[in-house]
Amino acid sequence: MTSFKLAALKILREAKEPLHYEEITKRALENNLVETSGATPESTMNAQISVDLKTKGLNSAFIRTKPGFFTLNPNFTEKKQEEEEKQQTIEEEIIEEETKELISTQYIGKAGEHLVVSELLFRGYNASVMSVDEGLDIVATKDEHLYNIQVKTSTENKFNYYVCDIRISSFEKHNRNNTFYIFVLKSDKTNFLILPYIEIQKNIDQKNILVINKGKKYRVNIRIREGKLFLGNKENDMSYYMNNWSSIK
Repeated sequence: MTSFKLAALKILREAKEPLHYEEITKRALENNLVETSGATPESTMNAQISVDLKTKGLNSAFIRTKPGFFTLNPNFTEKKQEEEEKQQTIEEEIIEEETKELISTQYIGKAGEHLVVSELLFRGYNASVMSVDEGLDIVATKDEHLYNIQVKTSTENKFNYYVCDIRISSFEKHNRNNTFYIFVLKSDKTNFLILPYIEIQKNIDQKNILVINKGKKYRVNIRIREGKLFLGNKENDMSYYMNNWSSIK
């Protein structure tokens, strides 16, 4: 499948005459050039052609001959079309890779949540994954105490760091003493960094956890070396909280 714009280029090149955008859409669908679940694909076609005209002006691939009718710009060569098609292929590959990465991240994240629930159950907590994620992943109770838990799962990158992000809006919403952040660190051995909310806040204040994405997220960098865990920098030893499930209290 191609974009509506590239489909229009192909249809108009073959037609060799101006066509209404509804006719362009009709032919594109008949030739299986585009795929859409929208109710008005003709509106999408008109919009994409119009945007190309508006943004590129005389360099656009199209010319509007009269309201709703378009033809090819004679200055738009087949070579330029090939370049457009090549660029679209690159963009589609990028989108595909980003989608795969997102899906992979979602699986890893959900696996981390269930792993934490399992660890909590073994330790006598009544724990379950939240059906709807509103900034908390797990709710657990023990000895009539309620604990809110956010889980972040990461695999070791090529620089031997674990990198996790926390949405600032979510952090501020759940800034309570019964909120805990559990970082699931996947490598040859799985480790857990279990931090009470107050420790996250302390490390933010000390700049061991940084603000990124124009003030929307906190970036947590974790490194494990010779059995010790460091957060943010090599001087900030947080080993006490590594695999320390008793800190949830």
